[in-house]
Amino acid sequence: MSSALDSERLSGHRTVDTPAAAAGTFQIGDGPTVNRLGYGAMRITGEGVWGPPADRAAAVAVLRRAVELGVNLIDTADSYGPGTSEVLVREALHPYAGVTVATKAGLVRPGPGKWVPCGRPEYLRQQCELSLRRLGVERIDLFQLHRVDPLVPAADQFGVLAELKAEGKIGEAGLSEVSVEVIEQARGIVEIATVQNRYNIETRSSDDVLRYCTTNGIGFMPWAPVGAGSLSAHEVATEIGFAHGVSPSEVVLAWLLQRSSVMLPIPGTTSLAHLEDNCRAATLTLSLDEVDQLDGAAAS
Repeated sequence: MSSALDSERLSGHRTVDTPAAAAGTFQIGDGPTVNRLGYGAMRITGEGVWGPPADRAAAVAVLRRAVELGVNLIDTADSYGPGTSEVLVREALHPYAGVTVATKAGLVRPGPGKWVPCGRPEYLRQQCELSLRRLGVERIDLFQLHRVDPLVPAADQFGVLAELKAEGKIGEAGLSEVSVEVIEQARGIVEIATVQNRYNIETRSSDDVLRYCTTNGIGFMPWAPVGAGSLSAHEVATEIGFAHGVSPSEVVLAWLLQRSSVMLPIPGTTSLAHLEDNCRAATLTLSLDEVDQLDGAAAS
């Protein structure tokens, strides 16, 4: 009969009740310290990130199970639904004991699958107020500018973040889809605690941003960390996963976690089984050779 240790060795990771906690921790600015493997709450809405989910109870169950598995960073946005994701996060997790909720504003939704930047200061302030109501809090832990609107002076958009922070409506401020130059411009106006850019094993155009964040202690939250599921067939990740007895998604998430101490992956899913896989990635340690193989797989 195999021992528990044998089972752990064959499965490629340790058996723990709260696997996400094995990712280690990161302090967001001067605010909360979170486990580095979070959960992205975009996909719990309807098709096209529009309207309610087909199964509301299942969406709530996934959020609650994520926290049970050690996730204490939930990332959402006013535009997911719009408004739907924030309402579900509140229904599932309020009063958020020990859980940090991050949200975003700066994209309007003309319809399913459509996203338009809107960085007018009065709009961003309005959306912050609405997010406070939907989440049922007096202060948002982490409030992120979802996009820098090219039609509005960037300084005005960053200025709103500074004002909201000074007023105590938000704890920490973050940016999304920005360059190093834009981060530095923003930091001249408001302290930036996190940056959220698209980044995964095949999409690495933000390598310079990741290096900057690592050097400056800014949390880097890669969105689409498993490529919306497309990386489940990645050849190198599949081969390494087979050797460990784990899924390719677990491999690419483990690679992200080992890539930088400021990395805060936020994979999203509506499946409890996939959620369990994602969280177990935090317990998987890749060898230096495996990391090298994955590092070289960007163009494969």
